[in-house]
Amino acid sequence: MTGSVAPEADWDKAPGLLDGAKDLTLGPEECNLAYWFTSVAQGTLRDRGETGHHVNATVPAFLKEPGPLRDALVLEFGFRGLSEEIATRLLGHYVAIAPGVPELEFYATQLIDEARHARVFRNHLVELGMPAGTLLKDIDEMAADYRKRVLDPVVDFTLDIVRDQADFPGGVAVFAIVIEGALAPAAELSERKWTPLSPATGEISRGTAIDEIRHLTVASTILRDHAVEHPEYRPRLLEILRAGVRLWDEIPDREFVIHREELFQEGMAQHADKIGDYEIWPGVRMLDTTPEQRYDMAERWTDEMAESRMAYMGLPLDVLSSPEAGT
Repeated sequence: MTGSVAPEADWDKAPGLLDGAKDLTLGPEECNLAYWFTSVAQGTLRDRGETGHHVNATVPAFLKEPGPLRDALVLEFGFRGLSEEIATRLLGHYVAIAPGVPELEFYATQLIDEARHARVFRNHLVELGMPAGTLLKDIDEMAADYRKRVLDPVVDFTLDIVRDQADFPGGVAVFAIVIEGALAPAAELSERKWTPLSPATGEISRGTAIDEIRHLTVASTILRDHAVEHPEYRPRLLEILRAGVRLWDEIPDREFVIHREELFQEGMAQHADKIGDYEIWPGVRMLDTTPEQRYDMAERWTDEMAESRMAYMGLPLDVLSSPEAGT
């Protein structure tokens, strides 16, 4: 079975999210149902299917105790869990209007991926000590403002294109380039932050990142091929991307991220002995970083990924620049 697992889905061989999303080339024809059952279910998720982490990867006791570090993780995974649940519901529309079987199968698997992500994020909160019986209600209450101000505008924007207009390639652009393209670097940051503190948390982030590589690269291939086969669609594609950039410029995502990064900063200082000289990126100790520096680095990663993916699709990078940047 080991030989049947694609390298990019193998737990030990898969690249990091940033490198994989920038360098790999995957399409819907290869990332079909058979691929998902063999490489993902029996590869990425082997021994990790229930919780998203191996049974030997545990949650340390200090992370279950009240404090800013636990608060930061509860907020992060609570918000991410809700986001993935909403993504799952959106993806049903993609499956419904997929133009061919390869696209249908791929988005059916992505729907399952996102539902799994939501589940492992939620269940990790139970591992941290949150009561399972009221978990969904507690997350809804905790994330109510985030949902209203950040998620709902994105949902409305996406539904208009993929449900109301039944524009499949436009929907692909929104989901992959605008939504996941902006959020993926934050997922990379999450894996780097939590790995030295909690083996379980780090593995959950690692597993979801492996999936995101596939989502981003396959979507980029779909869009590249569609733009080549239907050059008349190119202005429409660029219009959607520009509208998506304007949307993200208006959404107050930064204040929510910085708030939990400030909690993480306080908790990190309390547990500095457990982090030591661990480098969050080459040459920089995590203990020496600030919330703003970590956020800015995630933004830089976003730009790097965008540059690579837009070049792969043959699209101008300046489409993803905000108007304030002078483009």
